Amino acid sequence: MNFNIDPQTGRLKGVQNFQSPFCKPRPKNTAVDLLVIHNISLPPGEFGGEDIHHLFMGTLDINVHPFYQTIPELGVSAHLLIRRTGEVVQYVSFYDMAWHAGVSQFQGRSKCNEFSVGIELEGTDELPYEPVQYDQLIKLADCLSHFFPLITVDRMVGHCDIAPGRKTDPGKLFDWILFRTRIKNVV
Repeated sequence: MNFNIDPQTGRLKGVQNFQSPFCKPRPKNTAVDLLVIHNISLPPGEFGGEDIHHLFMGTLDINVHPFYQTIPELGVSAHLLIRRTGEVVQYVSFYDMAWHAGVSQFQGRSKCNEFSVGIELEGTDELPYEPVQYDQLIKLADCLSHFFPLITVDRMVGHCDIAPGRKTDPGKLFDWILFRTRIKNVV
């Protein structure tokens, strides 16, 4: 499946779309020119449940797992989630800021949420990602770079690159060579 963005809504066509409360409009006249790749699993190291969805929607029951007691007030979201099955879910319009980057900086500019798109891969730093996740990520990066031409291959980075020392995702097992080689063939 190739991805297409509805220019009216800033949302992908043909995928599940939700409206996370953890977003706000981008500052006026802000050009989107950065793609940030993350990873997430909830509970940590577990895959396939609905807890990521509940976290992004602000409906996570903190009594379900002891780890959730440590993040009771966490308000986070991403534009997109790519599950280990390859399913893509959108939580925030590309026209809005998702709350994915936190305290961050790229090439001297802080507040990366204002000018970036955040994609979460369901995974951890300690496990390889699924081939279907790379397939979907590459198709999405291609789609986004056509919609936002300032997102070039060299402006597709990890959370670790914009928040070094604070964040490590997408982790050492993310295959940057595979990603960059394949993205250059489609972008």
